[in-house]
Amino acid sequence: MKRSEINTILAEAADFIGGFGVRLPPFARWSPAGMQARRAEIGGIVERRLGWDVTDYGAGRFAEMGLVLFTLRNGRLADLRRGRGMCYAEKLLVSRAGQLSPMHRHRLKAEDIINRGGATLAVELFGSDAAGNFDLGAGGTVQCDGIARAFAPGEVLHLAPGESVTLMPGDWHAFWGEGGDVLIGEVSTVNDDVTDNVFRDPVARFAAVAEDTAPDHLLVSDYDAWLGTP
Repeated sequence: MKRSEINTILAEAADFIGGFGVRLPPFARWSPAGMQARRAEIGGIVERRLGWDVTDYGAGRFAEMGLVLFTLRNGRLADLRRGRGMCYAEKLLVSRAGQLSPMHRHRLKAEDIINRGGATLAVELFGSDAAGNFDLGAGGTVQCDGIARAFAPGEVLHLAPGESVTLMPGDWHAFWGEGGDVLIGEVSTVNDDVTDNVFRDPVARFAAVAEDTAPDHLLVSDYDAWLGTP
């Protein structure tokens, strides 16, 4: 993806999120220079990978397959393994109309996917085989706002604003906005996008960026190169 495209996408996403009365934390608006100037103070942001994320899953077709994410808070895997401490994470996602987030599952993460506003959120579901692999013939059961719901393999849930689905490790899922753009909330156990995502098809979790202009804001995938260690 071109950096100029990412800059535009982030500006549009911030406006979309703000249109629902949601206010992002101050660091969402910081420039790269602003983050570098505060490097000694923002170890928690960098370590926990809080902030913006834009991906096209390596396909180069963001309008068809992609997602914008903002991680608001994130615990540590060490706390999750100990069973105490900050074992949770929270994100906001923007899924555009017809824009696919491809079929995947998580190794450790359980998550609530919540339609926070906009159009309908479509979530396609499959179960796993005994080894956790994608199984074209497997269904399962999920919780939708606390109510158990059995799903057939490939069934698509249609979540209106305010509705949600709870996905456990091994629940294969893909999603997209149906009829318009959707603001999605994600509440989960600790998030690790580097190792915890298992995709059915070979895709890249993070976009490759062509630096055709300067970034307005850093992505979480920029932190190592731009911020390093304090």
